Parts: sequence; C-alpha cells; structure tokens
Amino acid sequence: MVVVVILFVVVEVVLVVFVVVLVVEVEVLVIQLVVEVEFVVLGWHVEIIGVRHVSPKRWVTIRPHRLCRDLPCACQTEAMLRPVIAVVGPTAAGKSELSLTLARTLGGEVVNADSMQLYQGMDIGTAKLTEAERAGVPHHLLDIWPVTKAASAAEYQLRSRRVIDDIRARRRTPILVGGSGLYVRAAIDKLQFPGTDAEVRAGLERELERVGPAVLHARLAALDPAAAAAILPGNGRRIVRALEVIELSGQPFSATLPAYESVYRVIQLGVAMPRPELDRRVAERVDRMRQLGLVDEVRRLERAGLRDGFTASRALGYAQVLRFLAGDWTEETAFAQTITATRRFVRRQESWFRRDPRVSWIPAGAGLAERALAIVRSQA
Repeated sequence: MVVVVILFVVVEVVLVVFVVVLVVEVEVLVIQLVVEVEFVVLGWHVEIIGVRHVSPKRWVTIRPHRLCRDLPCACQTEAMLRPVIAVVGPTAAGKSELSLTLARTLGGEVVNADSMQLYQGMDIGTAKLTEAERAGVPHHLLDIWPVTKAASAAEYQLRSRRVIDDIRARRRTPILVGGSGLYVRAAIDKLQFPGTDAEVRAGLERELERVGPAVLHARLAALDPAAAAAILPGNGRRIVRALEVIELSGQPFSATLPAYESVYRVIQLGVAMPRPELDRRVAERVDRMRQLGLVDEVRRLERAGLRDGFTASRALGYAQVLRFLAGDWTEETAFAQTITATRRFVRRQESWFRRDPRVSWIPAGAGLAERALAIVRSQA
C-alpha cells in the first residue's frame, strides 16, 4: 500500500513538473513570436526625425553581427548595412566626374545635393550634367522645382531621404553629390528645421527689398554672431530665414544646427584643390558657360518667371545676367562679377565642409578615383 502511494505521488509530481515546463516553453515561444513580429513591423516603417524610411522589399539573408547570432530573426539586412557615400567640396573641383566613377564601380545611383540643380531649366549656369554625360548612371532630384518656387531645405530633406531609402532597398549604393552644405546635412544628418510664420517671413522679405541684405546682415551679426559668420552678407534668403527663426524661437539661429551626427552610415569624400588652381577653374567654367549660351538660357527662364523666383533669381550667374538684361551692367561686367562671386562662394564652401570632421579629403587630379575607392573600401 505504501509503495502504491509513493508511486502515485511520484507520478503526480512528474506530471506537475511536465505541465510547468510545457507552460514555460509555450510562453517563450509566444515571446519570441512577438519579438519577430515587432522586428518586421519596425523594419517595414521606421521613423527618423519625422521622415518615413522604406525598408527593403524582401529580407536579405546575410551573416549576422556577432551580437545578433542568438536572436530569433536577422537583425540586419544588406540594405541596412549599405552606406551612403557623400561626395562634397567646392564648386569646380571635380565632384561630378568622381561621382560617375564611384557609381559605375560600386553599383550606385547619384542623388543631387546642389540646391540650384533642383530647378528646371537651370542647366548651363549650374554645370548640370547632360543625359549623355551621365553615361547611363541614374540621377535623382534634378529638375524637380520650377524657377518660381522658393527653395526649401526641409522639403529637400523629405525628398532626398525617400530617394536614398529607395536606392538602398533596391540593394544599390546612394551617392550624394553636391556643394550645398546645408542640403548635404539635411539629407544625412539629424537636422530638424524650425517652423515658419508667413507673416513674419513676409515682413522680413519686404524689409530686405527696402534696405538690402547688408543692413539685415548687420542686425543678424548683433543677434547671432555665429550665424552671421556662416552666412554671406549678400545671401538675403538665408539672412531672412535666420532672423525669422530668432524672432519665432527667441534662440540663436546657429543653435538649430546640431552636432555632426548622421541618420545613415555615411562615408564622406571631400575633393580638395589648391586655391590658385580652383580660382583658375572657376574662371574657365564661367567662360565656358558664356560660350554655351548662359545669356540665352537666362532669357528663356526670365519668360518662365525667373525674376519672380526668390531663390533661383539669386543663383550665381543668373543674378548677374539678369542685371545685364535689365540694363544695369554690360555683359562683360556681368560675367566678371560672376567669377568674383563664385570665388567668394567657393571659399565659403571650403570653410563649411572643412568644419565637418567626418570628411576624408582627397587631392584632386590623377589618382583621385583610386584613392576615393580605397577609402570607401576601408570604411565600408
């Protein structure tokens, strides 16, 4: 009888233990399933600074990082690991030529980060590559705005990230190319743009028309010396924006620029060139634009409303030719002024990009592409 009782107790204990173990195993399986579902959902729609990033169309099986090997699902995909390559530097240094070589070698697509090449019809004065010169390499964010539209770095940020995410999702390499420093940072960095107020902006723009950019720049220098140092005294659009932000937020405009922190894995390549050589190339480029028919291009764009475009009408070359067409300058003066203004702009570009410690600078000239590819391969 005692033996029977003992056997009964043992069986009962074994059954209880079995049930407990079964319940625990089921709970673990449920938790793993929930984690996997959450991973899929997060991968499908990821939000970074209010910008929706598109994940790859299908999962790609790759060797996971050593920290992820024990997880129930792949925590990385090839698209997530693929870096964005940014080719930056001053005007006329050779960025476009380098971007084509990188695109052909790395299976990439070019994303424009030149604020003036966003405008339709502004081809000669922005040195926009022709279809033939692109040699079959896909180019994005060219000719997306009419010349009457005011530039918007915030809108560019949305568009550029959608394009970059799409390129990565197709397992291609995004190659961001341009000399507009703010637009490069808008595409790749944790940059948030303060709000705007139409009434405040309109008042500042009327004042700009009345007193000119120098007066407003002096006011900006008193309110925010750091912002004034970073903005050309003749860049009325950016001066107005800085003053608008200061008035609306009560904080310096320079405080809106964050630390150098990217939202993507980024490899930044800067094309460096000695100043005398760069000055010579600027003069040659402006002369070539004149030979190609920049004056006729500006005439066509004037009929399309260029003079009414708050941003496009101030572009280098276009602003000077408009003054020639208005009878203020001779054609010779307009192109001489374009060279002078472009050289000043080049110095601002160099100063902007040199402040970014993430840029790997490469001397222009023979071997540029080989050195650039070596840097990409070492950092990828």
